[in-house]
This record gives sequence, C-alpha cells and structure tokens, in this order.
Amino acid sequence: MVIGAILLATGCSPRSADQTVVRFWAMGREGEVVTELIPEFERTHPGIRISVQQLPWSAAHEKLLTAFAGDSTPDVCQLGNTWIPEFVALHALEPLDGRLAGSPTIDPHDYFPGIWDTNVVEGKLYGVPWYVDTRLLFYRRDLLAQAGFAAPPRSWNDWQQMLAAIKARAGADRYSILLPLNEFEPLLVLALQQDEPLLRDEGRFGNFESPGFKRTLRFYVEMFQRGWAPPLTNADVSNVWSEFARGYFSFYITGPWNIGEFKRRLPPERQDSWMTAPLPGPDGAGPSIAGGSSFVVFGASRVKTAAWQWIEYLSRPDVQSRFHALTGDLPPRRATWIEGRIADDVYARAFRDQLERVKPAPKVPEWERIANELRLVAERTVHGQMSIDEAAAELDARADRILEKRRWILSRRGGP
Repeated sequence: MVIGAILLATGCSPRSADQTVVRFWAMGREGEVVTELIPEFERTHPGIRISVQQLPWSAAHEKLLTAFAGDSTPDVCQLGNTWIPEFVALHALEPLDGRLAGSPTIDPHDYFPGIWDTNVVEGKLYGVPWYVDTRLLFYRRDLLAQAGFAAPPRSWNDWQQMLAAIKARAGADRYSILLPLNEFEPLLVLALQQDEPLLRDEGRFGNFESPGFKRTLRFYVEMFQRGWAPPLTNADVSNVWSEFARGYFSFYITGPWNIGEFKRRLPPERQDSWMTAPLPGPDGAGPSIAGGSSFVVFGASRVKTAAWQWIEYLSRPDVQSRFHALTGDLPPRRATWIEGRIADDVYARAFRDQLERVKPAPKVPEWERIANELRLVAERTVHGQMSIDEAAAELDARADRILEKRRWILSRRGGP
C-alpha cells in the first residue's frame, strides 16, 4: 500500500446498514475538492454513500497496479486518459457502452470529440471524461504588436515570421519562445498536427520516419538553430512567470492550469499584456493533444449501478460548472461553456476553440515510455548530435523495441 494515501471521511449523517458504499479513488487537488460535491449527491441518492480515497499523482499509478494485483480495486476511479489503454489491456475496466445507451444524463455528442475518443479503445467505451487538458499558446501580445503583428499566428509560416521579428527586436540575451527540453509535449502537439499517425499498423511499430513527423521535427529543431528558442530545460529557467513578465520569451506552449498562475504571478502592470491563442498548424488552425482525466468503473466492482449513478451526477453540466469554479479544471461538455464564470474568462476562450481540434496520443499502454524516448532523442537533435533523418530512424528503432511485447501479444490473439 502506498504511503500517503489519505482516506477522507465524507458526510456526517447516520448511515444505515443497507446503504450501498461506492469507493471512489481520486488524485491530487481533485480528490480534495470532490468531497464538496458529495452531500448533494447523497441527499438525492439516499441509498448510496460515497467513500473517497485521495491519492497523490506521483503514487497513483503504482497504487492502482498494486490494487489490481491484489483484487482490491475501487468501484470508480479518476484515471488519466493516457492510462486507459493500459488498464484495458489488463482487462481491469468495465465497458460502459451499455450504461451509456440507457443514460438520460450523459450525451456523447455534447463532449469535445477528441476528448471523448481518448476513452474509446478498440471500439468500446471504457471511460467518461471528467475534466480536460490541452496545450496552446500563451503569448505577450504587447511584444507581438511591437514587432508589427496585430494578431497571433494562424499557421506555421505566420509563426516563423513572428518568431524571427521578435528575436530581431529582442537581441542576443532574449528569445521568441520557450520550449523546455525536458518536456515532450510541445513537440508532441506539433507532431499530432500531421496526417500520418505516430505509430503504424495498429500501434505495432513506430512511424517517426514518415514525412509528416520529420517535417515536424525539422520545424521544432529550427526554432533552436535560429536562436528563437533557448536550448534549456525548466530547471534552467529560474521562474517561468517572472521571465515571461520581463520579456525573456514571448511565446509559451502550456496548459489551462497556467491561466490561474499567470493571473496570480504576473505583476499588475503586465496583466493586460498577455493572452492565450489556439495553436497554429502547418497550413492553418492546428490540432493539439487531448488530455485530461476520466471516470472509469473497475470490472471487479460489485456496485456498478451505484457507481454509474455517481458518474452521471458528476457529469451533469451544472455540477461540472461547480467543479470548474472550485478547481479551475476545464469541463469536457460544451453545454458547460455557455454561461457562467468560464464563459466570461477571456483567457479560457482560446481553450474552448482549441478543444474542438484535439487528438488523442497513440492509444497503446507503452505510449508514455515512447514519449520519454521522443523527448530524449529530440534533445540530442537540438544539440546537433543527430540529424533529422538519424533522429527519426532512432525513434522508430526505440519505439519498435518498446512495442515488441505488444506485437507478440497481438499475434497470439490474432488481434488487428
């Protein structure tokens, strides 16, 4: 059992012996905040009690695998959507298509398509999105205007012109964009903008030698070669927010959590100088990554109907609005974006736009290991240790080694 898991007592009313207890595991801040939503659910569902166990993100994956091995999984769990293929491969999760078909609450057409798709593995639904995450541009609109541009970029060509113009004004000790070399996400979102998949043959082999990925890697590396991006990691930047405020860089690819951080950490005189924008693509508005967390029901649960009622409640647009107000997490349903706090947030509007154009990372259990190799090889390429062609071939070789067991399993079961 992982040290640090905290059992949170929920509610204070007397419990009868015939109540159904739904064990819900949730991670990080969400695990703390969700307890505030339980009293209303239990009041409207008097036969069900929710027992929440909070897990730190750093220990959650190991805890879940240990629970599966020991036949002690929860009934419902918050699961990062890139983890879903792994737990599907373990046959740990309950398919939800039958539950969805009879649900008056959850309408898949109201969800952003790319986010919903992260929960579908081999044609079956295994999760319902709880909150969403994606990456886009945070930028200094004042510095962009000083460089002669009235609007953020819409294509890679636009972006290159802006990066060059900003660097020309900034001088040798400042840059146009920050692309931390210890993060794989900026390169990944650019790679997802290509038509070719990152893995081929239903995830059996790497596809990094495709023209699309090599085009992406060339574009990414060029930003360092031209001096538009410093070849640094996050650890080399003392404080991202203060460096952004002083104009050390003008563009930053990051996620929705930084809306609140920028509002809190930038000085008052800089609060009107920044904005968010959807990512530019090779030839126009580009996709980004479909991230976030979903609800799953474990197959070993003995209270699946009650577990599904809890998921339905948390998926209601009005409850999602309350959850957003408590956490700042972005809701996955379009209906939740129509009014209220999130509709009035000018920095969130670009995320609403971007969420219509998000794509899942490859849905294989090995993806996180492959993504780490993507980061390592990209860093070597930025430092001039590999050419674009060499890097693409090396990534395919590393991905193919990681996927060897997958190929063996699929061949044994006659899978696609």
